[in-house]
Formats: sequence, structure tokens, C-alpha cells
Amino acid sequence: MQNYISTTRTKQKQYFHSAATLALPFRKQMLRQLLHAMKQYEQSLAEALWTDLHKSYEEAYLTELSIVYGEIRNHLRHLSHWARPERKSSPLAIMPASSRIIKEPLGNTLIIAPWNYPVQLLLNPLVGAISAGCTAMLKPSPYVPNVSRVLTEMIRATFPEEYIAIVEGNREVNKMLLAERWDLIFFTGSPSLGKMVMEAAAKHLTPVVLELGGKSPCIIDKSADLKVAAKRVAWGKALNAGQTCIAPDYLMIHEEVKDKFLKLLVKEWKHLLTKDPQKAKHFVRIVSDKALDRLISYLPASSPTYPLKGESEGSIYYGGHYDKAERYLSPTILTNVSPDAPVMQEEIFGPIFPVLTFKQLDEVITFVNEREKPLALYYFGKEDKKILRHTSSGGTCINDVIMHIVNHKVPFGGVGNSGMGSYHGQESFLAFSHRRAVIKTPTWVDMPFRYMPYKLFELVKNLV
Repeated sequence: MQNYISTTRTKQKQYFHSAATLALPFRKQMLRQLLHAMKQYEQSLAEALWTDLHKSYEEAYLTELSIVYGEIRNHLRHLSHWARPERKSSPLAIMPASSRIIKEPLGNTLIIAPWNYPVQLLLNPLVGAISAGCTAMLKPSPYVPNVSRVLTEMIRATFPEEYIAIVEGNREVNKMLLAERWDLIFFTGSPSLGKMVMEAAAKHLTPVVLELGGKSPCIIDKSADLKVAAKRVAWGKALNAGQTCIAPDYLMIHEEVKDKFLKLLVKEWKHLLTKDPQKAKHFVRIVSDKALDRLISYLPASSPTYPLKGESEGSIYYGGHYDKAERYLSPTILTNVSPDAPVMQEEIFGPIFPVLTFKQLDEVITFVNEREKPLALYYFGKEDKKILRHTSSGGTCINDVIMHIVNHKVPFGGVGNSGMGSYHGQESFLAFSHRRAVIKTPTWVDMPFRYMPYKLFELVKNLV
């Protein structure tokens, strides 16, 4: 495998330096080929998503396929404009020079995708790479083997490997890939793995885009429309069974509305998934036995199916049911949770909702700011200006969840521990591009003041 990776990397370097990827008509044609390939493989991808994750066609289309379709069409519509040189004014000190910025592709890129949205999070960055004029080596997740197999078949049938290549495998393959020198590494995954990627990239001073995660708070203020909030929060946590990097991770509810909101939240879950979510068509399964065991470990002593644990881990208000044979875990609410409980220490990545309460919004602000900056922050209420002014997050929704990922006109990305760099729409094109400054100076005049011994220095001093 190492030999194949190194050989393919060399081929891609040679192909890029042949300038084959630079012409805009070529880039647009490759985007059309990707769109056509996805249409051809849509059914196979949907079936693989069902097999690996129990993801329904409807959810697969809305959260994976349609997002990539939309990204491709957006790039086809706007690429010519995005790639156009930007003319800039020149200061008096360098006149009569002209100034502009050209967008050039970074070169040979590596894209490593996770398992939770294995189609979208592999192909959406690929759209940016193609659009910018780069080559790409793709690495899908081994935790969704059927999806990875279909993606591999699709990519190899659509592109020559010296342009777009794909390799499957576990973390050992990741290490082999990261040992190579790339012009950009685009990684989506956990903060812990993101640090490993950044460490490997540092050896070659390779730029990185890291789309990570974290504990995204969902704040329910007493001024919130509780019915609307419950409906939207229930959907956001149920989506992909909570296995979403921007899923609302934990609830912070004003103590005056806690009981009412939790009753409404349970009601909405029953409406979305029926009283028995295990039989619901649209409720995804946990990706692996290991992931399910980790989630089960968060369940407190009050769970009849798990051994006695500490009181700080709370009590089950709703749910807590699981079936290891199906890798099923029901939507679950935990109350009386201590901020020091294990469920509050790392991203949950599952359908468990620990609940904290507050009296004053300042308590929430302090709590959020004492922790790592999250990938998303959700606030329901009327004091959104205060929240935005005093907190930081990769993205934010006011009176909603998840939906900031849908608008390709705004950047999607993290900050601090939740990542660096952003993409979607034009941001994807820019993520895989270098904005190169070009100053063109004519030869018909050559200003003498910049040369030693700096005559007219006092005059020049006032100009620079």
C-alpha cells in the first residue's frame, strides 16, 4: 500500500505540473463528470448508507446527496467569476505599477473523510479541489465499508488516478498517507485525530483545513418559543442519531422552563420517531459496537441495563434503551447531570442529551467560555445579541439548529479546538487556492528615489 500511495502521489505531482488541471473548461467538465457519476451511483450509495448506518433514502438524500449536488451546481454557476483576477489599486509609492490578485491551485491535496456523513464529507471537499484546479487523493472511512466500496468504485470509474485517486484502509493507511508531502490536507474528524494530522503536516509545513467537532451547546432561554424550539431541537438531535459534528451536544435550559421544555421535547421525539424509535424507518443506528459501548457507558445508575455508577452522572428522564444486536440506542435525556460527569467531558456523538439548568444568562456565557470553543452554538430566545457578543463558536444558529450548514453563501468551519479553515461555496474554492499577489511595473519609467543613496529622502518619507 505504501508503494501504491507514493507512486500515485508522484503521478499526481507530474500531472499537476503538466498544467492539465488549470483550464477552467477542464475543471467544469470534471465537475460535470462528478455530478453525472453521483447520479449513476445514487441508488448504490443510498443502499450502502442503509446497510452501514440504517440511514433512510430520504435522510441520505437530504443530508448527503443533495448537499453535494447543490455544491457542484453552485461551483459550475460561479467558478468563472470566482477564478477571475482581482484588480487592486496601487499606492503612490509604487506608481505606475498595477496590482492584482490571481487565484492559483495549491496543487496535490489529500482529503480524509469520517464515517458519519461519508458521502457528503468526502465529496464536498473534492468539489472544492476540482474547482480550484487541484489533484486529490481521497481516503474514505473504514467504519462504513459498503459506502467506502461504492465510493471507490465510482471514483475509479470516473477519474484517472493521476488526477483523482482513492484508497481504502484503516488508520495505518492514514499514517502512510500523512507521511507523504502534500500541498494541502483537508481532514474531517475528531480534535484528537486533528492534532495528529497537524503534527504530520508540520513536518512539511503543509497547510491544513481541519473540520473537527466539540461539545456544541444548545441554550433554551425562558424567552424562547418552547414549542418551536422543542421541534427543531428534537429533529437536530435525532438526525443521524446524534452522530453529527454540529449536533446539539448538551442542553442548557432556564430553570423556569425546564420541565415544560423537556415534556415538549419528548412529545416531539415521539412524533418524529413514533413511541418505538427502534422500529422507525428514519432513525439511524450507531456506527459500531465500540461506539455503542462508549455511549452506554454514559448511562447512569438508574438505568436498569447498566451497572451502578456515580450519582454525578445523573438520572434518566427519558429513553436509555438500547439493543446491542442492532447497534440501537434510543433518544435519551439525562437530568441532574454534574458538569464533571463523563458525558460532559467529550463530544457525545450519539442521541444522548445531558441537561444543565441556569438562572441567569451570564452563567451560560461563563460555562461556555470556560470550555473549548465549539463547532456550533445554538440559542433559543431573545437575547441573541448578548450571546453572540460574549461567546465564540465555529457557527451559530439563533432559534434553530444545524441549518447554518445548508447555506453555501456562508463559511462552514471551526475555531480553536473545533477546527481551522472553512469551506462550502466560494469558501471551498478558496480553501484549495492560493491568492497570489502580482505587481506589474512598466519599464518606461524608473523612479530614482528608491535607490541608494536615497536622494530626496525627506520628500519620499512623506509618501510612504
